[in-house]
Amino acid sequence: MAVVIPHSVLAAGWIPFVVIIVLAFLFSWFYIRYYQSRHDSEVSSTLTAIAALAITLLTSALVPVDIFLVSYMKTPDGHFKSWAADNQTRQSIEDAVLYSYYALYCAVMVFAFLLIPFMYFFYEEKDEDSTCRSRCCAALKFTVAFIIVAAILLLIGALAPLSAPPAKNSTDWERLHFLFNELGSNHGEDAISFAISSLTLLGMLALITYTAYGMTALPFTWIKGVRAAKRERLEVCEDREDLEERRNRLHVKYQDGRRMTNRDRKEMDELDEKLHLLRRRERHLLSAERSWLNKCFIVCRPFQMVFGIVFILLALIIFVSLLLSCIDRILHGLGYKMGYALPKPQLPNPVDIVMVNTQKVFPLDYILISAIIMYWVFCSMAGIKQMGIWFFWIRMYKIRVQRTRPQALLFMCMILMLIVLTNNIMLYTLSPQYVTFGSQHYWQNETNHATNETFATLLPCNLNATQAECTMTRMSTLTTRFFYKVWFFGACYYWGTWGFLGIFVLGFIVSIVAKCMSSPLTDICPGFHRVHRG
Repeated sequence: MAVVIPHSVLAAGWIPFVVIIVLAFLFSWFYIRYYQSRHDSEVSSTLTAIAALAITLLTSALVPVDIFLVSYMKTPDGHFKSWAADNQTRQSIEDAVLYSYYALYCAVMVFAFLLIPFMYFFYEEKDEDSTCRSRCCAALKFTVAFIIVAAILLLIGALAPLSAPPAKNSTDWERLHFLFNELGSNHGEDAISFAISSLTLLGMLALITYTAYGMTALPFTWIKGVRAAKRERLEVCEDREDLEERRNRLHVKYQDGRRMTNRDRKEMDELDEKLHLLRRRERHLLSAERSWLNKCFIVCRPFQMVFGIVFILLALIIFVSLLLSCIDRILHGLGYKMGYALPKPQLPNPVDIVMVNTQKVFPLDYILISAIIMYWVFCSMAGIKQMGIWFFWIRMYKIRVQRTRPQALLFMCMILMLIVLTNNIMLYTLSPQYVTFGSQHYWQNETNHATNETFATLLPCNLNATQAECTMTRMSTLTTRFFYKVWFFGACYYWGTWGFLGIFVLGFIVSIVAKCMSSPLTDICPGFHRVHRG
């Protein structure tokens, strides 16, 4: 029998997600075009970066939709709505969300192991004498290595048995039959989960490096603000005048026709080169000063400071929630052999408490959870922009406005994809109750032992409720299936969270010290940056 889903559910849940898809691609197009180099770009790399960034944003945006749909099935008094009373209807909605997660995760794998590496090497082979065919062949040759790594991860996940293997005295045929049954019983889910979990370990390293630093760098940058284009242009103009004066003195020194010494010739060449760069910088700043975007920034400066203060407060709340959650898991969790899983939280969690209490004011809780997710994504972008892209101690690329190379944009999108995969795990750690059940409630029968009377109590949904009473989000189900199926991954995520908290504290201290050192000097001595550069 066909399942009919009410139009109100489609309008409330999926139509906003379609709007988010359009906005994600528009934002990705604007962001990539804003940072890509004017003189060093290619259509194929640009389109790949835009698509990769859009997929990244959609993977994050699906979580609030997931939470909203399971919450929308029930009324505030704990009963399923008439259209959701049938288990088959609920299952069809859950399957639609689940397949959306699968599609996005598979898209992330395709981009991570195939498209981004191929486009990276395709651009690297760009030359005046090269043809499209030769570039494709060379890029495919290097991309094969990534495909082999993906195949190895899928094979390990598919063939490594997670359930009890057959007895030691079983035949080779029985063992082979067991492996095929394992692979067929979960339709290759173990293979995909192992590959995705391996990617999330890399994402955890990127989260610790970039997101933890970006959570402090972004708010303090907004509070402190950037130097005005006019002020910077005047400083560059003063630098240019100083260099021109030094050059004129050298020129006057040899007006009598004497031959210039090698030392003075070298100094003259250096001055000419610096003057050329300063004049170009001055023209660029003059153009930026007259642009409408600069005028908008000046008007929005007070709002930027307010948002900076709000962001730093949000970062501190997230830090406290993650810290309490980590302490709770090590004190009351199931240990490293179970990935430090926590059956029932014992310590208060500020974010979880806020999310559960804001359910009473629709749609405040969905706005907050969406804001937290987008905040993490934008902090990751800010961290990558400020730090650049590093390979251990080697700085590979810088992210600069309209001067970023295509390889850097592809690397940035790859890092953001890995971070978003890990963000979904961190979100489950940050607010386990809300991310698992949303705003659902259920009735629990309790007995008064003194009077031997039975009465019902309305409670928020938790793990003690049955599947018929509460519906778990697909995100929480996938987190258990994918990321905590092997205890090793759960333990790595747990200790990675501690690393994230440590880098956040370090970045917070560095941001405060940098602000205290820079602000007084720029206020008292506007030419400090000019002297420092010199």
